[in-house]
Amino acid sequence: MSVFFIIVIMLGFAFARIYDNASILVFFVIFAVAMNIIGYWYSDKIALSIAGAHPATREKYFDLYTTVENLAITAGLPLPRIYVIEDPAPNAFATGRDKNHAVVAVTTGLLGMMSKTELEGVIAHELSHIGNRDMLVSTVAVVLVGFISIVSDMLIRMSFFGGSRDDNRGGGALVIVGIVLSILAPILATLIQLAISRKREYLADASGALLTRYPEGLASALEKIGAYNHPMMHKSTAIAHLYIANPFGSNSVGRKMAHLFSTHPPVEERVKILRSM
Repeated sequence: MSVFFIIVIMLGFAFARIYDNASILVFFVIFAVAMNIIGYWYSDKIALSIAGAHPATREKYFDLYTTVENLAITAGLPLPRIYVIEDPAPNAFATGRDKNHAVVAVTTGLLGMMSKTELEGVIAHELSHIGNRDMLVSTVAVVLVGFISIVSDMLIRMSFFGGSRDDNRGGGALVIVGIVLSILAPILATLIQLAISRKREYLADASGALLTRYPEGLASALEKIGAYNHPMMHKSTAIAHLYIANPFGSNSVGRKMAHLFSTHPPVEERVKILRSM
């Protein structure tokens, strides 16, 4: 959180100097806080809308419902709202601002592919995200990264098309510094978000294994999910980090890039850790 706000303040300060307007910095700080609050209160609705999820009824999805119910009782958590995504790709995510406003969503592909113990492993993983308050951390990260990216793009355009540079108090050097900051800021912010996402996935794996007392269930589920090569139909980079596995598929460009730029740890590494427990 501190690093994100430092980046925002750096951007605001640089362009406040360039355009000799202190209100730019004030706007940056206020807007960052406002976006953070909006993301906190409406994260579940935003994520479910992007994913195309719909509520799951007990009658139609009895096994899913009872699995979530039993594990929530074991974890000492309120029963989260349960949603289903019509998608053949096996995947799941949890979201919501706290344990009393949490949501668990799974795809129809996951329900059709998993055994009972594997489904329990996946649900335990998602409930662990709720218990560990990962949704709040992830939501704040997404909102701040999005804000920094949008503002950086605006400032780059302002630098090139915002008027004569001779009128700027900071001169050409400050303009160059501002452009460099605008380019580097969203990259740094994204790297922070990705690092947070990977660490929380490892933690949720461990917490989920502790909850079910059967690490093999989640390990086997991850192997099946990792072996599915096709991307989800309703995929979005905005909520990619929320899912238990990369929604763009195991053979996506993001998977083949350096580990540093991945939203998820390698499935093989996660399975290896689980089976060593």
